[in-house]
Parts: sequence; C-alpha cells; structure tokens
Amino acid sequence: MPEASFFTDMLQSITDHGRQLLFSGSRNTQAAAKADLETLCEMLLSSRGEASGMALAAEILDRWGALEDERAQTFFHMLHEKFGPDTVRLDQAMENYRTDKSSAAAIALHQAAEPRRQELLRRLNHAPNGTARLVRMRQQLLASKDRSEAYHALDADFTHLFGSWFNRGFLTLRPIDWTTPAYILEKIIQYEAVHEIAGWEELRRRLAPADRRCFAFFHPRLADEPLVFVEVALTRSVPKAIADVLDEGREQINADEATTAVFYSISNCQDGLRGISFGNFLIKQVVEDLRKDLPGLKTFVTLSPVPGFARWLAKVHATGDRPLSGAALKTLTLLDDPNWPGSESSAAEVERVLLPLVARYFLTERTPEGRPVDPVARFHLGNGARLERVNFLGDRSPKALQQAHGLMVNYLYKLDDIVANHEALAQRGEVIASPAVKSLLSQSDEGRRGGNGQQGSRAFAQLMNSTLGGGRK
Repeated sequence: MPEASFFTDMLQSITDHGRQLLFSGSRNTQAAAKADLETLCEMLLSSRGEASGMALAAEILDRWGALEDERAQTFFHMLHEKFGPDTVRLDQAMENYRTDKSSAAAIALHQAAEPRRQELLRRLNHAPNGTARLVRMRQQLLASKDRSEAYHALDADFTHLFGSWFNRGFLTLRPIDWTTPAYILEKIIQYEAVHEIAGWEELRRRLAPADRRCFAFFHPRLADEPLVFVEVALTRSVPKAIADVLDEGREQINADEATTAVFYSISNCQDGLRGISFGNFLIKQVVEDLRKDLPGLKTFVTLSPVPGFARWLAKVHATGDRPLSGAALKTLTLLDDPNWPGSESSAAEVERVLLPLVARYFLTERTPEGRPVDPVARFHLGNGARLERVNFLGDRSPKALQQAHGLMVNYLYKLDDIVANHEALAQRGEVIASPAVKSLLSQSDEGRRGGNGQQGSRAFAQLMNSTLGGGRK
C-alpha cells in the first residue's frame, strides 16, 4: 500500500527531526533525555509542538517496549495512579452540575471525568506505528495476572479508545486468495484459531479452489496485519462435519454451482483487540459481497465449534444441578474409552443422551448476565443467526473431542430474520432455534429418569477430569 508507506515514512521523518530538537542541545532537553517514564508522560501531555510531541510519544513507546514484565506492570500501575482524572476539577464540575443542569455544565463534567491517561494514549498514538504498539501494550495488559482496580480501569480506557479507532468506518474488507502476498498468507496460517492450518499446501487447498473464499478486515494503521478473517466453503448443501469441508479428496465444484455459503472458521488475529467486535460486520459484509458475485447462493450458514460444552457439562454434574440418571451417566462413561468414538452402536448410545443436554446448554442455560453460556453462540445469535442444527461428532479432532465431545452446530443467517432474531435475544433473552433443535429439549427429561447414584457420580467425575485434562485449567 504505497499511500500508507508514504504516510509512515513522513511520520518517521517528523519524529526523527523532533527528537533531534528535543533530546540535544540545551540543558533542559538533555535533562529530558534522562527523564523517567512518568516525567516523559507529563511532558507529552503538556507538549504543544507537533514534532516534539511525536518525538516524546516515540521515546515513551520505545522505552516501554524495552521493559521487562515486572517493570511493565509498574508502568501500568503508574498510569492508573498518576494519570487518572483531576479530582479537584472533577469535584468542582460535579458541584456545578448539581446546581446547573445546562448542557455546558454536563460537557464540563464529562471532560473532567475523563482520565488524563486517555489523552495520553491518544498522543502516544501519534508516534510512528503508534497504533500497533498500543495494541501490543493492551495485549500485555490482558495477559497480566493482575486483576486489580488499576487493571480494570486501564482496560476500560483502551476499550473505549479502540472502539472508536477501529470502528467499521475505518476498516477495509479484502479478499485473501492464493495470489495474496506471502507475508499476509503467513499470518493467515499463524492466526488460524479454529481449524489449524498445517502448512502451505493445506493453505493452498483452502484458498486456491474455485469453491473456496477467504476475506479479512484490515485497518489503515495496521496495513499488513489482518484484524479478523473468515474462511468460506461454497457447497450444494449444509455440511454436518468439518471433514466434509476440509477433506483433501472432496469433490470440488464451480462457484456458480453452489447454493450454500458455509462460514467454517472465523479467527480474530490481534490479542490486543480482544473484545473489540469486528466479526459481526465481517459476516454481514461478506454475505452482501457473495450475494452480488454469486446470485445462485440462497443459504448462508456456519459450521461452528461448541468450545464450552464439555466444561459446562462437567460443572453441571459437579454442582448436582438437575442430575443425570444412572443410565445416562453409564452411557457417558463411553466417552472415556481411549478408542472413542469407537463403534457405531456406542456412538449412537452417547448421541441419544448427549443431544438433549446440548439443547439445554443452548436454549435454557444462561450466564449471570442472562446471555447464552457458549461464547460462539453469543457471537452468532447476537448477530441475528438462528441455531439451525446440532451435529454429533461433527469434528473428531482431539481439540474438539476435548472441548465439546466432538459436537458442532450450524447457525443459519437468513437475512429477512436477522433483526427479529437479534431483538428476541437482546430484549427477551430468547434463543431462536429450528424446530429440530427445540424438539431435542423435550427429550431431556428422559435422560434424568431413574436416579443418579453415587457410583455413577464418581464415574462421571472421573470421565470429565480425564476429558478436560483435570477440568480446572
């Protein structure tokens, strides 16, 4: 991207010039070169010159990048303690607003309540590659084991600013195919988070065929770094298993023969942007683009993992909440067999017991905030999709067997219903599901008849500890 390169070079030139002015010559500027990070941050907030401000921002980010983890934590605490709101100004603004409810008083209160570190982060963003470096700063913050008041306050500031800097209006949707530059394709391999890409040959199988598509969002200040990408399979029907999509020997079709677009992998690429939602815009934009290019597409679905199911099932039984019957527990111990899924008959037994529990997991279980318990479900249902189908043993990879006992689901994006489905969840907490999924819920009582017994409880607990690698990670 020549424009981005030119702009970056220009910023670097201004910054270098500013550093020459700032850190050489007079006694004061020589003192600035030896100042600690807190002093430099104060200087940046009081700076009025563009070149000197960019130079200060670059110096602060350079020094921060060289900090070891413990000193980086000290830096975060310093931002919290020293660069919060001006309490005297805030108290005065609050007092003024109590007696004067005017717009001017409200604006003054809003400005006084903003922590000084938000303006500091804005100014740090002016440095060359400042946006990327601040994303890495938040990544380190999120990786911190410290969950103190300082951690939550800082993360709120980052989230507030990133929500504006990375809003949909700044993002560019770009197709990723086999002709995309190799340095970006390498990042697709690296960032794939759902179905691992083993190497270049496997990546080629996902990008090169006529019935495959991949799209990614990019930001102008992170020009060569995808933010999130989605892989799409063009098919004649809705797949039940990921092997049907990724099988090396599968039948390939021409794109104009496809009636269904399957979103089978959505990967967020930047840990420092966790919680900043791009995927909902991505799917909707990709649907629109595919409909324009391939008018024969009538169905838009996902083939999605269920990453929280196995842990939820273990927790349900551990707490004794609506216990399973002894017969159900005995059946579920089949999951502990090293040869699982084993024979078709044993798999059918587990399927009979497990699917009603899956329906309960999606349709009735909620977080304390009243949201669906599965993170992938929260994403797609919140976007207005419908829970269309549960696919038993849809993914037989070790990861899927550990996290979800092999389950996958299809979420259906029916454009005429997206708004109504979203409102049903947001306003009433209702998960919109197909009749087939709802019918599974009515079978759940059958799996709990006949008592549960201590022997079955112990067997189930051992099963879950084994399946989840101890169940406490």
